[in-house]
Amino acid sequence: MKKRKIDLAVISDVHLGTYGCHAEELLAYLSSIEPRILVLNGDIIDVGQFDKRYFPATHFQVLKKIIGMAARGTRVYYITGNHDEMLRKFSETTIGSFRICNKLILDLDGKKAWFFHGDVFDLSIQNARWLARLGGHGYDALILLNRGVNNLLTKLGRNKISLSGRIKKSVKGAVRLISNFEKTATSLAISKRYDCVVCGHIHQPKKEWVETTEGSCLYLNSGDWVENLTALEYAFKRWKLYRYNEDKLSSFYADEELKETHFEEIINSVVNLEQEKGTRSPGRPSLTTLL
Repeated sequence: MKKRKIDLAVISDVHLGTYGCHAEELLAYLSSIEPRILVLNGDIIDVGQFDKRYFPATHFQVLKKIIGMAARGTRVYYITGNHDEMLRKFSETTIGSFRICNKLILDLDGKKAWFFHGDVFDLSIQNARWLARLGGHGYDALILLNRGVNNLLTKLGRNKISLSGRIKKSVKGAVRLISNFEKTATSLAISKRYDCVVCGHIHQPKKEWVETTEGSCLYLNSGDWVENLTALEYAFKRWKLYRYNEDKLSSFYADEELKETHFEEIINSVVNLEQEKGTRSPGRPSLTTLL
């Protein structure tokens, strides 16, 4: 299968290290594209779940794939999220084509695009991190339960359901007065005069043009690779919301070069790029500069 060449791809909320992660499907997607820039918009690795000692081969191969893309010249930006927040102390560290950051601003054909994960808007995470971690474990268990229910429904010839989706919809009205994620993100973007804002975090893929009395901007959310299996793509001066379940990549598992390449060789390639370009940066800004 010929790879699609695109300017930019955005994925978020992969949650490697959890049972809900669809790593095999993500591998197929990443192997089908050749982006000039890849933005990992937070929660790629679920550090808070590592105590389960669950990290299968396909999850490891996703990391190898991303590092391999960086080694071959794709500019990879890893934006930190709440599940991989331990990486925030390495913010602005650059190794070759790979960079860790808390936020990102890119000029896309003369328009400013603002990228950040979005957990700074989540009051439960900011004010009660232990509760957020507890919620993460509960969400993982719910995903496992959902898979069992859907397997049974499929055997009975009925449509699949999303238990977490139903729960989110039932709770959404109760928390609307406290925090409206999309409204907050777009309002801030408009006030900062950005043309578009690109988030993750809430696992709700979306592309919507927002207009207010203060101005307008494009709101984009890359969704997740737990339930929705979605990504954002930018090419030919336009944004597209990619949905894996509407594509046919089942036979396109992974590049042969990924299967044949050892992880140590990829690491060495990235290190060599670092040494050649001298691009490693020790800067570590405080979290107060996150937005």
